[in-house]
Amino acid sequence: MEVLSFKLNGQEVTLKTDPFRRLLDIIREDFDCKGAKEGCGEGECGACAVLLDGRLVNSCLITAAMAAGKNIWTIEGYRETERFQLLKNKLAEHGSLQCGFCTPGIIMAAEALLSKNPNPTEVEVREGISGNLCRCTGYTMIVDAILSAAREGDGLW
Repeated sequence: MEVLSFKLNGQEVTLKTDPFRRLLDIIREDFDCKGAKEGCGEGECGACAVLLDGRLVNSCLITAAMAAGKNIWTIEGYRETERFQLLKNKLAEHGSLQCGFCTPGIIMAAEALLSKNPNPTEVEVREGISGNLCRCTGYTMIVDAILSAAREGDGLW
């Protein structure tokens, strides 16, 4: 066991844990951030996506030791922002919120993309969310929602 510290949704946190424990399990079990979900457990589906120092990562592949000293944002922290509100509204407007399992990961992927490229093309959006699996929408509605958020949110990102 090691004592590890990192920032979670803007708050400094410390815990004593196995350094090889997955970040996904830590944020869900120790900090009650249930938005990131266990999908495949292999980094292929994006259901567990979080931002680690601004970079989109699958938290099922990140160990506690890798998270030490980092700045981590989950959907729970991100949902307090104006950017989230716009993305959420656009996803709803475009019919992109169906079963909802993939939605937190897709929103985090959209944030990662838009924070680096506030005016992406359709191809860039598709590439930006390519690590997120969705079985309900077929992706077109998600892509349209992200492009709409980028247009309407000019200056937010």
